[in-house]
Amino acid sequence: MDEHYAPQPIAGWYWLGAIASVIFMLIGCAVYGMHAYTDPTTLPLDQRAMFEAEPRWVTTVLGVASVLGTAGAILLLLRRRPAVPLLLASLLLTLIWFAGIFATPQLRDLLSTTEIAVVLVALAVSWTIFWFARHSRQRGWLR
Repeated sequence: MDEHYAPQPIAGWYWLGAIASVIFMLIGCAVYGMHAYTDPTTLPLDQRAMFEAEPRWVTTVLGVASVLGTAGAILLLLRRRPAVPLLLASLLLTLIWFAGIFATPQLRDLLSTTEIAVVLVALAVSWTIFWFARHSRQRGWLR
């Protein structure tokens, strides 16, 4: 076996990464929860237009990605191998969510630069968390 992939002692920064992963995924769940339970009539007109332009399936994909990501991040914190496939599924669903947002012309046209940046950052962080889980498995840190 290549020495690069031989089991190694767990790094001190592992716990910081695992805790940050859980926090990020919980924020995703909170975003979904706020979106799912928001009454569009209470929103300003610009936000209401965006809210109503988003297809229900895009919102559902966000919710499933957040829940799977949170479960994976908790398993990462518990150092369990099933974290990797759960975080991969969450990443793939995040990509579908991203594509759904930009495939809907009514929604895409209403997005500001800041909102696009937030979506891109969420995608990048999801990728980083998956990479971290995969790296941890390769290092033998997950049981």
